[in-house]
Amino acid sequence: MTNNNLSFLFLGGSYRVGMARLFKQACKKRGLSCRIVGYELSKLCPLASEGEIVEGLRWDDPSIFEHFEDLRMQYGIDAVIPFVDPAVELAARYSYYTAGDVFAPASAPELCSVMFDKVAAANRFESLGLPIPRTYRQGDPCLRLIAKPRFGSASAGLIQINSLEKLDEILLLGDKYLIQERIDRRTEISVDCYIGVADGEIYAVSPRERLRVNGGEVVLTKTIADSDICDLSMKVLELTGLRGAVTIQFIRDLDTGSLLLMEINPRLGGGAPASVYAGADIPGLIISETLGQKPVFSKAEAGFVVTRCLTDVVFAPGHNTPLYGKQ
Repeated sequence: MTNNNLSFLFLGGSYRVGMARLFKQACKKRGLSCRIVGYELSKLCPLASEGEIVEGLRWDDPSIFEHFEDLRMQYGIDAVIPFVDPAVELAARYSYYTAGDVFAPASAPELCSVMFDKVAAANRFESLGLPIPRTYRQGDPCLRLIAKPRFGSASAGLIQINSLEKLDEILLLGDKYLIQERIDRRTEISVDCYIGVADGEIYAVSPRERLRVNGGEVVLTKTIADSDICDLSMKVLELTGLRGAVTIQFIRDLDTGSLLLMEINPRLGGGAPASVYAGADIPGLIISETLGQKPVFSKAEAGFVVTRCLTDVVFAPGHNTPLYGKQ
């Protein structure tokens, strides 16, 4: 941090304009100025309305850490915030690379890798005794199934299985899918959490119902009060050893009332602003750890509804700075 200014490198946060504004508000509340630097393949992205965009390398480029170091010198980067799956392990490894001089609100890279492999994650959850939909094993007498791409995200590529022929077709593909029992009558719940990277203590647990989803992204969500969900979330966090910003996905089976763990995204979720507005000050918790301070537990209120909409960010010919859309 220089001159009371914190600089955040957003990795893959092209559309996270609302979260960028919340980071700025959290900094202002603490008497700090805030710089947002977006790392994208193109400068023409919505986040340009809240910060400066640099044209970055692809996540698997072997020289990406060297590029991060250049940006660190240029912008005084204090923390890296990952918003897409491939960037999470990268952020964690870069923090280790800098010996912690650059903070990342992320779990250990090896644990992140397990969470992004649906088969490995399901095996881990089962070994920990956590409740998940029944995983299909060959010979099981169940045809109400769903196949999930092993390394997929945002609900892309899900295949519903309603016949033996479709099941055989998926099984022939080997281990490319996780096949589980399908819960047709359900409610979907996300829980926005924050666990101290330095001390492993839980500082935020905020459940919210996913009321409307478009392309895997929640567009209407409501914070809720549910002690069962909060208790199970705490258990999940304690057993898995996750750190930093974490989004837990549950479903509640409306026929049995069972609460089932679906997956864990070890990063900020797209709907996390709802929890922040409700009182779970996750940007503030990240800021505290970036500054080497101990965070303070923050509790979210139930009943906050956030709906998301499309808006316009306009770039004039030959310019990378938005002409319209910048606040």
